[in-house]
Amino acid sequence: MASARWPCLILALLSSLAVSGFPRSPSRQLGKRSLPGAVVNGIEVYSTKVSCKVTSRFAHNVVTTRAVNHADTAKEVSFDVELPKTAFITNFTLTIDGVTYPGNVKEKEVAKKQYEKAVSQDKTAGLVKASGRKLEKFTVSVNVAAGSKVTFELTYEELLKRHKGKYEMYLKVQPKQLVKHFEITADIFEPQGISTLDAEASFITNDLLGSALTKSFSGKKGHVSFKPSLDQQRSCPTCTDSLLKGDFIITYDVNRESPANVQIVNGYFVHFFAPQGLPVVPKNVVFVIDVSGSMYGRKMEQTKDALLKILDDIKEDDYLNFVLFSGDVTTWKDSLVQATPENIQKAREFVRNIRDQGMTNINDGLLTGISMLNKAREEHKVPERSTSIIIMLTDGDANMGVSKPEKIQENVRNAIGGKFPLYNLGFGNNLNYNFLESMALENHGLARRIYEDSDANLQLQGFYEEVANPLLTSVEVGYPENAIQDLTQNTYQHFYDGSEIVVAGRLADEDMNSFRADVKGHGAINDLTFTEEVTPERITLWNGAAQSTFSWLDTVMVTQDGLSVMINKKNMVVSFGDGATFVVVLHQVWKKQPNHHDFLGFYVVDSHRMSTQTHGLLGQFFHPFDFKVSDIHPGSDPTKPDATMVVKNHRLTVTRGSQKDYRKDASIGVKVACWFVHDNGQGLIDGIHSDYIVPDLF
Repeated sequence: MASARWPCLILALLSSLAVSGFPRSPSRQLGKRSLPGAVVNGIEVYSTKVSCKVTSRFAHNVVTTRAVNHADTAKEVSFDVELPKTAFITNFTLTIDGVTYPGNVKEKEVAKKQYEKAVSQDKTAGLVKASGRKLEKFTVSVNVAAGSKVTFELTYEELLKRHKGKYEMYLKVQPKQLVKHFEITADIFEPQGISTLDAEASFITNDLLGSALTKSFSGKKGHVSFKPSLDQQRSCPTCTDSLLKGDFIITYDVNRESPANVQIVNGYFVHFFAPQGLPVVPKNVVFVIDVSGSMYGRKMEQTKDALLKILDDIKEDDYLNFVLFSGDVTTWKDSLVQATPENIQKAREFVRNIRDQGMTNINDGLLTGISMLNKAREEHKVPERSTSIIIMLTDGDANMGVSKPEKIQENVRNAIGGKFPLYNLGFGNNLNYNFLESMALENHGLARRIYEDSDANLQLQGFYEEVANPLLTSVEVGYPENAIQDLTQNTYQHFYDGSEIVVAGRLADEDMNSFRADVKGHGAINDLTFTEEVTPERITLWNGAAQSTFSWLDTVMVTQDGLSVMINKKNMVVSFGDGATFVVVLHQVWKKQPNHHDFLGFYVVDSHRMSTQTHGLLGQFFHPFDFKVSDIHPGSDPTKPDATMVVKNHRLTVTRGSQKDYRKDASIGVKVACWFVHDNGQGLIDGIHSDYIVPDLF
């Protein structure tokens, strides 16, 4: 479910079959049906497909690769997939000559040992290892007999997080050879509706990308397809190597008529919260910078470049200071100072003159920065409605003063006391990243590795942009005490612009009619409360005493004895054999109107099939009757004229307006002009309106 802490990233997948135990097909020479360059060392990878299906920010991805051994002898075929570090593998299978061998997915601690044991016993095994900034690499190899075909299929899932105003699907493309059938498809369904959708590739020009890429979105659905031909894959017109080597990124965002959206499926709910247009809360930020000898050279220059760029982005209402640590600890100022133009200019001079020196005293550097923030708050030297943040950058392990990681964590935890978050940035690979991550997480922050590449300064700036604009502090998401069970994290120190809070849980009673969700937080000007009324309406179908219950968010079709019921995302189509078809639509109204309620619309698609003996509301309106409208004149609403309607020997006052007709488009509808009859249709319908309202059809 949504922001739950996922189990440890799965690190291995083991097959119980020895390589020598795989069934062998008799050796046979296959015709050379491939284009030049599609066969490497006798192995042709003739199909690679990545299929992504996203529903409510949750991505289900299937990577399928098919290969054939054209050689006269057995060959080893490798399957490599790079997947996001936040994803988790749910399934893996090998299919050789039509026989499928399922994999056995293990947690990483167990998997590592079993992988090593499997390899020592000459068994097929897969392993996931770190691969770059955002990815883990899954690798498995298998021996394939001459003439045999093999299919690899890996399934992984991921909760997409909102980052700088967009959700991102990050796919690594690196087939290593030309692939006859190569395709990436993504189908996105978002109940809130899709507002933007884009795709880009780092390995291909926009002109070439445009000829192989299709993308579209409308309403709640979006689609992306990337399907380059063999010639489009070539690195040059006569080359046999592939230019498909890099990143393929799909980004999108959703419509937000209100800050929150709650979705309910099968007794569980997920609550998305992302308000917009709020003023930014001023920040009190202390940068704790490692200036030990190991930072010498390029790392120090990139750090200074990043800090200078960050100073350009700091707002005048913010307060800041710098703490430098090596063997000793030095500070720019004795206390935090406001980010006035004059102070920012002095800060730039200080940053330009930073020099590396000595050892690494992480403990004292952090405690100095924490003390500054605590003291500024206690002495009221920073605005009451402001928030504090401490950001540390280091490239090594503590080797001066308190050096045991456990003791440093204890000291930092006690000093912060849960009052503000700590963000740790680890520069390079020669450091105890687990220590930095653990210390950040237990102080409501996070850790980020900064890679020693040419863009390290951009990585630092990018991280700062994520936390530069807090919109709310001390955020708490609350629900009725007895309504919800198994709740994920529902308190957050900060909500940052462009991000999203996600809370998931289980309903205590699947049949409850409604519950209330409140989000409270401190804003830049005042305290704010956002309320969402949740009504998990359900659809129940009876067959005698037996019943089936569905959610309006389900996609399902039920057919029996000439009756067909199809539920498809907030609309239900009921068909009676070759007879009439009805559509029932769940209309959800704007939640800011307290007197408005969600309602069901009942529509007849093919009214000509109605018998002349049909009565009730259907009989009255699907058979012609005479009416006349006259005396059109201004009404109480200048935009909606009134008129006199004569119908069934009654003179009625009616008002001109518009209504949605959902017969041709069940999801969006078509706006049509119509006359509205007052007094619950009195004089237009036979009898009174309550005659047509029943509490239970059965």
